[in-house]
This record gives sequence, structure tokens and C-alpha cells, in this order.
Amino acid sequence: MDSPEPRQPTSPAFVVPGGDESAPMPTCDEVERIAAVTEPIVRNLQITQCYHELSHALAERLGAEANWCTFATWASKQAGQTIRQEDLRRLFMDHFEHVPNAAEAVDRATALLQQMRTRRAAVDLHAPILQEFTPQAAFDRTSDAAARGNKKVFEEIGWECARFLALCSGDTTFDASNIALFCSTLKAGEPPDGQRYLRQAFTRYYQARFEHDAKAKAELMLLANLEIGFHEQTRLQPEIADALDAPVVDPLELKRRLLQAALPQPGLFLRLRWFLEWLLGRTTPLDQVSRQLTELAREAVHSVITESLMTLTLSEGERLRLGRDVRAEYPPTLAQIAHPELQALLAQLDPTPNSTRGSGAKDWADLAERMHFIAELFRSYQEQPRLSRAPFTAEQVRLLKAGKRPSGPL
Repeated sequence: MDSPEPRQPTSPAFVVPGGDESAPMPTCDEVERIAAVTEPIVRNLQITQCYHELSHALAERLGAEANWCTFATWASKQAGQTIRQEDLRRLFMDHFEHVPNAAEAVDRATALLQQMRTRRAAVDLHAPILQEFTPQAAFDRTSDAAARGNKKVFEEIGWECARFLALCSGDTTFDASNIALFCSTLKAGEPPDGQRYLRQAFTRYYQARFEHDAKAKAELMLLANLEIGFHEQTRLQPEIADALDAPVVDPLELKRRLLQAALPQPGLFLRLRWFLEWLLGRTTPLDQVSRQLTELAREAVHSVITESLMTLTLSEGERLRLGRDVRAEYPPTLAQIAHPELQALLAQLDPTPNSTRGSGAKDWADLAERMHFIAELFRSYQEQPRLSRAPFTAEQVRLLKAGKRPSGPL
């Protein structure tokens, strides 16, 4: 785990100043327990719910604006679809059918394999070819990368959010020594290893707690959200690259699978023929079509994985295509930025100041493009209350907290 040592003790719950007891909020121990779950699907569901609970607890103390955990709730829920590989196979076939020359290549492979069957009874080889052709290994690698990234961020930033709530949210007046104590265990330096941006972000959250001017408070919250977001996305760069670069099957492996599907028990003559072709290094028509199918599959796989990773579904089913510009307007408090450090960070992240134009990320593996979109998303959606709605039903929460995978849409 990347969280700093030594760790400080946590409290089991928080009592809101004034005497009203808050609902129990996630503790550091709870974050550690969830991060240690080995089953990636159940772990992701528990991470998503824990982010929601952290978001709610932070909002009770900091104000109604969306905090980083609010956005993390929906990003984690979206990651769950990739981890579960929901609809990836169907999406692959849909994309493959529209790739130019794909149908022709499958028909050619079918004809070549039928010729090799010679005297055997004719069978429909189209379906078996497509079955062997589906690049499951690529989807498995993408799912694994999404699960690793989901866990990696949660066990660091989720843990720090729980620690911040336990140590700082009970203060009734600004206590510089207390927030300094919290920040003292965060590592100096730049991400991915350093936690300078986290130090700054949690200090902004603490300042926002005691800020009474609505605009100043909103700008502090946005600055903190962006600083955590930049740290998070820098840390996630290897996992995002792995997810997008998932390889498809090698042409020789695809050829072997196709032959096995068409000729599960080849005769001695065919075995000798294949051995001589291999020995002489000859490129056969089946080699050529296997190579063509592999290239076509690579196009379709990249499109499917990109679509999966570059779609964000928010509350009420609102879907954002991350390759398209953010279309929401800035709230009045964030239409013009006054905070100098927020101005400086936005100048670094946003090449189209005070406009969402050009915010669509064409290449999600590019950190700069990713952060441009995220900056516009955070700024535009910070004061939309629907983001705070629960990601799961009460029954689903009961089951996932028991370590089970709930039924129904997740």
C-alpha cells in the first residue's frame, strides 16, 4: 500500500458539532478491509459504495459542493462495468461487423478451412471461427488493469479521506496545527510517488470548511478537487496505458485455433503437410487470412476498449462521452476565477480558458488531454446536487456489504 507511515489512529464515527450525530462514516480500517478484498468485482462494488459514503461525510462537513469522492463514486461505478466485462463481447462483434473487409476475411477463412476438410461432411464453420476469433485475453487484461487502478487509487486517496475526516472534521474553529499534523505524514514531492498535491488539496478542504463566502468556498473546493484529480490521474497512467494497449491474439495462435476448430482430429497427411510448411517457412493462404483477421480484430478491440473506458455514466443515467466536449455550463460561482492558485492550475490544465470548447479527450492515454476533460467536468458539475445520489439501491448495498454480488443493474 502506498499510504504513508506511520498511520494515525482513527475514530469509529463522527459527531457533528452542535449535538446531532452523523451516520457512521468510513474509517481507515474499513478502507483497508475493502482494499484487501481479493475478488475484483465485489471489491469494486464496495469501493464505489465507500466513495459514496465518504462523499456524503465530506459534504456534511465541507458543504454541498461536489468533492473529489463525489466524482470518484461514478468513476468507480463506471470502472466496474469494465472490470465485469459487461457487453464487451457483444460490443466487439458489433464493431467487427462494421470494420471494412471483416466479413470478406471471415468468408475467406471459412472457405480455406472447408477445403482442408476434403472428404469430410460439410459443416458450418462461420460460428466456430468467430468463437475462436473473439479476443478474450485482451478483455481480461483490460479488466485486470481497471481493477488494479480502482484499488490503487482507493487504498491511497480513499484512506486519506477517511483519515482527514477522523482527525480534522471535528474542529469547530480553524486550527492550523491540526491540519499541519494531518499533512505531516503525506510525502513531499511530485506524483506519482510524492503527495504534494494531496497536502495542498486537503489544506484547501480544511480552509473551505471555515469559509463563509460562497464564491471563495467554491473556488477552494474546485482547486482541491483538481489537485487530487491530477495526483490520481498521474498515478493511474500505467494502468490506463495497459488497459488501452491490451493485445489481441498472435496470428500464428489464431491460425492454430482456426485449424483446431475446423479439424479437431486432422489426418496424418494434413499433419505432415503442416509440418513441412512450417519447416520450409512457407506463407500459406491461411497464414495470410489469419494475419488479416488479427489486424481487423486489433481495430475492433481498440474501439471497444476505448468506448468502455471513455464513457462515464452519472446519476439518473446521464452518459458522458469523454471524447466529446463537456456541454454543461459553469455555475455562477465558478464562471470567473479569482483565486490566484486556481487560476494558475487551470492555466496549466485548460488550454481553452473559461470555455469547455475542445475539452473532449481524443486519446485517453494522454494525461494532458485527460486532465483537460476532467478540469471542465469538475468545474461544470461541482454544484449539481444529483451527483450526490446513491449509486446502488438499499438492497444492493446490503448484499455488497455482506461480500456478495447483487443482482440487477450495477
